[in-house]
Amino acid sequence: MRSVKHYINGKAVDAGSRKHPIYNPSEGRQQAEVALAGRDALDQAVDAAKAAQPAWAAMNPQKRARIFYKFKALVEEHHQELAELLSSEHGKVVDDAKGDVQRGLDVIEFCCGIPHLMKGEFTLGAGPGIDVFSMRQPLGIGAGITPFNFPAMIPMWMFGPAIATGNAFILKPSEKDPSVPVRLAELMTEAGLPDGILNVVHGDKEMVDAIIEHEDIKGISFVGSSAIAEYIYSGGTARGKRVQAFGGAKNHGIVLPDADLDQVVNDLTGAAFGSAGERCMALPVVVPVGEDTAERLREKLIPAIKNLRVGVSNDPDAHYGPVVTEQHKQTVENWIAKCAEEGGELVVDGRGLELQGTDGWFVGPTLFDHVKPHFESYKEEIFGPVLQMVRADNFEEAVRLPSDHQYGNGVAIFTRNGHAAREFAARVNVGMVGVNVPIPVPVSYHTFGGWKRSGFGDIDQHGPDGIRFWTKAKKVTQRWPDGSAQGDHENAFVIPTMG
Repeated sequence: MRSVKHYINGKAVDAGSRKHPIYNPSEGRQQAEVALAGRDALDQAVDAAKAAQPAWAAMNPQKRARIFYKFKALVEEHHQELAELLSSEHGKVVDDAKGDVQRGLDVIEFCCGIPHLMKGEFTLGAGPGIDVFSMRQPLGIGAGITPFNFPAMIPMWMFGPAIATGNAFILKPSEKDPSVPVRLAELMTEAGLPDGILNVVHGDKEMVDAIIEHEDIKGISFVGSSAIAEYIYSGGTARGKRVQAFGGAKNHGIVLPDADLDQVVNDLTGAAFGSAGERCMALPVVVPVGEDTAERLREKLIPAIKNLRVGVSNDPDAHYGPVVTEQHKQTVENWIAKCAEEGGELVVDGRGLELQGTDGWFVGPTLFDHVKPHFESYKEEIFGPVLQMVRADNFEEAVRLPSDHQYGNGVAIFTRNGHAAREFAARVNVGMVGVNVPIPVPVSYHTFGGWKRSGFGDIDQHGPDGIRFWTKAKKVTQRWPDGSAQGDHENAFVIPTMG
């Protein structure tokens, strides 16, 4: 059986006696295994990072950028291979997996501009013969803890800016689909990255706790559930680390009466059911405003949902594939039962879906209507192919629903009314807003991040915030007195004013 190893100091490493199975979700069977390690493997990775990081940070940023250009070319060359490998372990269809790789690659492309992004500020003559300037310096060693649902994109979101700015990095990917992160590290080495700058270690809570506690790790980036995000954020910051931790989501799609419903249905089916709903930026709640809008939308949604094709991940005609594990399938189906028990109208039931010739973990597209804000199934993240309709009487209620929810990752509004869209975007208490865009993930040169229990910490992922997160700004005030300039002999006991 294939074994996925750690990647430390530029080579594959065996560590850890505990094994975790890696499944093929489309077939419902184990295809590989990964060794779970703890502090010993992390210490080995940190030692390699400490040895390599000073020289990497001292390398001029243009040379670092050239390695990123080579890495970008290598990922493009291996795009199909990476997508198929990703698809086989996660279950998302291959085209969706290619998008996973591409969105991470967009951040790598952004990092190719690191010589410009690392520039500081300078003021000549801030005072008599005094100049003030700033420089951005790396933290030292950073770590990333990434989820199963984007095993290419999110690791590149993290290690790209961290490494480009001069840090060494330790990646702990999900044990459910770890092969692509290891392959990305191998390609970074092939691109010319020095050994020890990017290390991949596998583990579970034991490894997470070791990362939180390790005194040489200065920054942690995390994406996953809100409970674990809060755990990592509180534990890391209590130890003086810089932490960004992104949690769960329950994104809403607001549909105003003037919206193009054919376009809305097309966008909703993709955003709610794509990748089997296993996206933090999925759109699992639709909020039609007014009973007429709700009835018209429902009439169009039902046949569109029933026409969705669920298939194995390498089926080119499938809209989406299986969920990631048998346990997660049961969790999603339990939420479907819960929502029905709470009084939701189960319009389309996706439970019990089986595909001939496979024992994969499939959940059919599911639609609920008349869901209420007090339902537990509405309050919590289902993370599966389940769309809940919550009817709103008016615009004010439509703004209030996502604003009052515990999660605040993303929200979308569908309308032809520019004033309504502008008002909604300004007032809604959510971190990312789409206007006629169902999945409002910003491009790589902007930042990504949610509010409330969707995001802990005050600095977002990638874009300018990614550069800020992985660096410290050092401010320098300097003068070179020669004894003749005004101010050279001022009273040293008076605080300088630069005036």
